[in-house]
Amino acid sequence: MSLETESADPAAVFACAVSLRDACEGKAAIHGINISATFHGGDQFWREVMRIAALFESWACENVAFDAMEDVWPYLLEQKFGAACLVHVNVDGLTTFDVMDCPVVAMSTNLPLWYRDGFKLPLKLSAPNPVSGSSFVRWRIQTVRKLQEEDEMVPMVYGDDPHDAEYEPPLIALYGVDAGGLLQHIRDSESYTEARTLVAKLAPGVDFPLKPVVSRVQSGSE
Repeated sequence: MSLETESADPAAVFACAVSLRDACEGKAAIHGINISATFHGGDQFWREVMRIAALFESWACENVAFDAMEDVWPYLLEQKFGAACLVHVNVDGLTTFDVMDCPVVAMSTNLPLWYRDGFKLPLKLSAPNPVSGSSFVRWRIQTVRKLQEEDEMVPMVYGDDPHDAEYEPPLIALYGVDAGGLLQHIRDSESYTEARTLVAKLAPGVDFPLKPVVSRVQSGSE
């Protein structure tokens, strides 16, 4: 799979906008929200919807692993984007939506994402240990983090907010996995590149991808 940046698709922007408009109008009808009053007019509401749609499509062109998808992109967005946004923000909070919200919305839509160091995504990768006679049958590289003022690290899983202020910045943990599935923590690193380099020295020939993909399926796998 390549890591080339895609070009923004006007059909995808339109699909996002329609999906978000419909989701907002549906929620407004249920909860008695006056969209026109909330946004000081219907035109301003549409401006916000179009702003978010264009922002998300621009972000997706750089971060979504389209080669790992089977869905038709605009159709998927029209079906799921609006509801995914409103899981993360309220109708009256659309004006605060920015690029930091895009990863959470993408994961709410079950999109496969390119992992890049510094983007704080929930990585979980496993690879067989090519070294014979080792007590480890596999290696695992996984994003972990801890609550503020706490000591215990916990896995960061697909769907978690990378920017949740209750947590300290995430780290990339390297584990050895024995035949019984027990994990032995080796080291925490600041980046996937650092962890991948370390495990390659410990187990020459181990196969971790240069450019990994983050997905719900990958996050749940061993």
